[in-house]
Amino acid sequence: MIHRGATIARARLLTTAVCLFVAASLLTLWLSDASSAGVDRCAHFEQVAAARLSADVGTGQRVVVIGDSYSVGLGLDRATDSWPSRLPGRIHVSGFSGSGFSDRASGCGRVSFADRAPRAVRNGADLVVVEGGLNDVDRTDAEIRAGFERLMRALGDLPVLVVGPADAPSRTTQVSRVDALLEELAEQHGASYLSMRELDLAYLEDRLHLTPAGHREFGDVVAAWVAERG
Repeated sequence: MIHRGATIARARLLTTAVCLFVAASLLTLWLSDASSAGVDRCAHFEQVAAARLSADVGTGQRVVVIGDSYSVGLGLDRATDSWPSRLPGRIHVSGFSGSGFSDRASGCGRVSFADRAPRAVRNGADLVVVEGGLNDVDRTDAEIRAGFERLMRALGDLPVLVVGPADAPSRTTQVSRVDALLEELAEQHGASYLSMRELDLAYLEDRLHLTPAGHREFGDVVAAWVAERG
């Protein structure tokens, strides 16, 4: 009886060990896949950003747009159809999907607006349009404030228009908070502010990104502001 009990105990231990090994293997595989997916996602964002960065269009005053996925047209067939194409002037777009005002808005490294600003304006600008906020909805006011202040230091004395977040259905619960904070920060730093929260825009199935029609409407609102004050 003792021998049989020992055998059963060893069998149970072996079964437990096998289960733990399988679970650990599955967890390692899942983490590896998740990591690869993150790398692939960031690489895709870089490709989309590069395509829009190299597509300067228009003539006249140099307008530099620093923004998120809206600025680069993520989800559109052509990056050049993103909303900045509606602006008057020669348009240079420095966008990166998932980025925002706060340092940790994106999981793709140092791609915040403040990180990208020096390169974006190194050839000067008659106007800098900073568009974003939707990727900051899960960041604290302190994080957004710190990123905004670093951005403004990077832009120096250049004229700045801050374009706030649209009321995208998938992130609507926090948009009003971010919108109000950005308006406050813009006023404190001598920048102009354009709220987009009241616009009734057309969204893709993800309820976050804009359709071509949504981009046209978004861009036309910003263009009207630029033309009126240009």
